[in-house]
Amino acid sequence: MKRILVVEDDPGIAFGLKVDFQQEGYDVAVEADGQAALERARRETFHVILLDVMLPHKDGFEICRELRRAGTKTPIILVTAKTQEAEKILGLEWGADDYVTKPFSPAELRARVKAVLRRVEDHSPQVFRFGEAEVDLERGELRIAGEPVELTALEFKLLVAFTTNRGKLLSREKLLDLVWGRGAAVTDRVVDNHILSLRKKIEPEPASPRYLISVRGLGYRFEG
Repeated sequence: MKRILVVEDDPGIAFGLKVDFQQEGYDVAVEADGQAALERARRETFHVILLDVMLPHKDGFEICRELRRAGTKTPIILVTAKTQEAEKILGLEWGADDYVTKPFSPAELRARVKAVLRRVEDHSPQVFRFGEAEVDLERGELRIAGEPVELTALEFKLLVAFTTNRGKLLSREKLLDLVWGRGAAVTDRVVDNHILSLRKKIEPEPASPRYLISVRGLGYRFEG
């Protein structure tokens, strides 16, 4: 499921965007304050950001510029009532991927979101990052602070399953399908033991996991 951060201080527009994109199958988060949106975009993983320009405490141009300076690659679509060409150019120069002016067609906005996501997927390297770790799918390798970390084949498959489903709850049954294969005769305890082993290799403090989170009675979720 793709995650979208909607940054919009008009409650009606924000609600409409949230409902519209949820109906399209997206996981939607909403922020109305510029500073809060910037902090959330830095803290969490999103696939695209819909960013209003006129916001309390920090405007969309500033947010866009600060995210790009920090190295954030998430596609940003600026959404604003401003129509002057100079402001559109400024937004694009500061790192926005696209620009939509209000009032806009919901169908057009959905199409623009899909277009930027396609561009990212077409050019994205097969490397997933969290903290100091890099999961290199092409090399089948985990690196932490630039140094390779030895994993078993099952540990690497588990890590790939989690990093490619960031923020999504994965039940033990789902993990069995993704890693061991559908119909494998493996118990839940085996899954749990492999996850404990993986935590020792990726977590700064395995006893208090930061990335690979247990959800009691349901399974696991990867945050990073």
